Amino acid sequence: MPSAESRLPNWERAYGSPVFQGLIRHSLEDFQVDELAGFACSGDGEHDYLRIEKRGANTGWVAQALARHAGVPVRDVGYSGQKDRHALTWQWFSVRRPGGGGTDWSGFAADGVRIVETTRHNRKLRHGSHRGNRFEIVIRGEVPSGGLLQERLEMIARQGVPNYFGPQRFGRAGGNLGLADRLFAGERLRREAKSMALSAARSFLFNEILSRRVAAGSWNAVLPGEAVNLDGTGSFFLAEALTEDIVARTAELDLHPTGPMWGRGSPGCSGTPAELETEVAAQHPGIVAGLEAAGLDAGRRALRLPVRDLEWQARPDCLELRFSLSRGAFATAVLREIVSLRDD
Repeated sequence: MPSAESRLPNWERAYGSPVFQGLIRHSLEDFQVDELAGFACSGDGEHDYLRIEKRGANTGWVAQALARHAGVPVRDVGYSGQKDRHALTWQWFSVRRPGGGGTDWSGFAADGVRIVETTRHNRKLRHGSHRGNRFEIVIRGEVPSGGLLQERLEMIARQGVPNYFGPQRFGRAGGNLGLADRLFAGERLRREAKSMALSAARSFLFNEILSRRVAAGSWNAVLPGEAVNLDGTGSFFLAEALTEDIVARTAELDLHPTGPMWGRGSPGCSGTPAELETEVAAQHPGIVAGLEAAGLDAGRRALRLPVRDLEWQARPDCLELRFSLSRGAFATAVLREIVSLRDD
């Protein structure tokens, strides 16, 4: 595992080298994320549901501001997932209504935060309850005028991309992996730091295995013995043998091969997939031992990420992209197949 000071590995790309070099997040408007709700509100109940527009604001900080205004503990504020701080984003929050007449949100004020819609529901908003996110991203740079960019984008729209965890999972300069080193060496960490460390270590091992599948050309193919994911769900089944139906549904992006979210218990696959995962895991014994000692249960994650409703507009000085991803996916997994991102 790389130290906190080292760069993350340059994990394998599915479609070859990036087409051009560019810059994202030149302004907040250049990176927009709109949460796609996976629920319908009842219109009444003990929780206010607020659709929030935030500019340059951390999701946790917004939750604290909402709790202060409502006069409730921050634990009574729910949200489905973290959203980028350095972006213009829209997402839902729930806030438990205190006794009496509830909360008057007309006077709420916080820097970079605006309430754009309010309703009510009978349950707190839980993590992972959204179905995905819609992205609008502007990449600034010298955009090539030939057909290579068009071809690359069309391939991504048809076949998806490897479902890598993005660099933000690992912290600045891989710092969260440094936390994992310290945790696995026996250092006691605060609860939040421990959670970040375990998540980073798990994600690193997943990316390592996915990179091997990309290099082998099997990141988008179901193999005998594969633990297969049904698109858009957390459901998996073991494909001991390939059938025409499995092959066809895999080609249609309805089924995906999976990789491990390492932990205790059965890996959930057999045959060639299990052999490859065991081989890669053996190269990182500290991570494997640390995750198992932490008591995490083994899970699975799709190796392939469909890029839905991909639209683009290429200009000489920028590329505008619009696409939707399922929850838990990273827009950087899409961008790295197109552009080499540079610092501002």
